[in-house]
Amino acid sequence: MLVTKTIAETWTLLDAARAQGKSIGMVPTMGFLHAGHASLIKASAADNDVTLTTIFVNPLQFSADEDLSDYPRDLARDLEICEQAGATIVLTPVVEEMYPQPIITSVTVSELGESMEGAQRPTHFAGVTTVVSKLFNIGGQCRAYFGEKDYQQLAIVRRMASDLSFPVEIVGCPIVREENGLAMSSRNTYLSPEQFVAASVLQRSLRSAVDLALGGEHDAATIRAHITSMIATEPLVSEPDYVAIVDAASLEPLDNLSGEVRIILAAQVGRPRLLDNIGLTIR
Repeated sequence: MLVTKTIAETWTLLDAARAQGKSIGMVPTMGFLHAGHASLIKASAADNDVTLTTIFVNPLQFSADEDLSDYPRDLARDLEICEQAGATIVLTPVVEEMYPQPIITSVTVSELGESMEGAQRPTHFAGVTTVVSKLFNIGGQCRAYFGEKDYQQLAIVRRMASDLSFPVEIVGCPIVREENGLAMSSRNTYLSPEQFVAASVLQRSLRSAVDLALGGEHDAATIRAHITSMIATEPLVSEPDYVAIVDAASLEPLDNLSGEVRIILAAQVGRPRLLDNIGLTIR
């Protein structure tokens, strides 16, 4: 595994690989990796000859009231996980390498990024799509792997890649979960043991909602109320910031469930806000 710090060195390595006819996979991350990230790297390594993993804590994704310096970091451990999972190249640029001058260009995906997380964190997705656009230009023609845990982000990146004709195939990968069902996240490290147990109610409420829907209840308001009432049984979990029931492709809100559906929620559990979602098909 090769570790690079500059865009130019990464371009050189990827150009050489393509000249040899090798396929490229990319896994963009902000570091502090866990088994969920490792699953993305493994998926890319299985599909491609070369896997580029990027580790960059992107300041554009943090609003004024979010402390960039608080974001957890452990580069040595991250590199071990990358190597064990099958990464070929790991790009670890500093901020000055990615943004050598104040960046005045922004990429936004307007409609998909205005609801849910976009409503809670208005500048967040512009930061995501801007840095991912830059990473796609670094990676060039490739497959890029994103986890379904951040489902809205995945939908936004898919649309951006399509709208802007990036030579990038977006591959969504299943959520990796803790033994109690909690979606793996770097934020989980902030949970106390009691909060960790309580947070499993998020996934349990989603699974219960799917059972309700597959049993014939298709009214979105009823299903949202069911999820909220289940979460309310755990005093360590806040009332959800949102419970959204949307079309899986367009993220349009649904009044009645039909077709490919995604149920997406976010709630505060102690210090961190946790996200989760589940998909189902109603025919």
